[in-house]
Amino acid sequence: QVQLQESGGGSVQAGDSLRLSCTASRGTFSTYAMGWFRQAPGKEREFVAGSDWSGEDGTYYAASVNGRFTISRNNAKNTVYLTMNGLKSEDTAVYYCAAQPRFGYVQSRDYNYWGQGTQVTVSS
Repeated sequence: QVQLQESGGGSVQAGDSLRLSCTASRGTFSTYAMGWFRQAPGKEREFVAGSDWSGEDGTYYAASVNGRFTISRNNAKNTVYLTMNGLKSEDTAVYYCAAQPRFGYVQSRDYNYWGQGTQVTVSS
């Protein structure tokens, strides 16, 4: 089964950019659709962005991040990215990547494999 590890989180100012990475080990990365989720203190985990197996034919986003965040992947490096531009204080959360064999799901319960998360803090 695939194992996931996020990196790239940190503390930034509102308006700044960050790029998160999620690297997979074990399993065949290219057979998994990937998602990014986030969880703020006291809130439920929410969907942020999703990608199909290649990253070329299908990406989709939560309305709150559409136009600011971009999901991409490099299957040769077993890595999926989340590029976050125009960060806002409400983007502060722990960000998780997740994997599952099927494409198009936005509920956390539909994802089989999860990373440990990386903290993103945005100060206004």
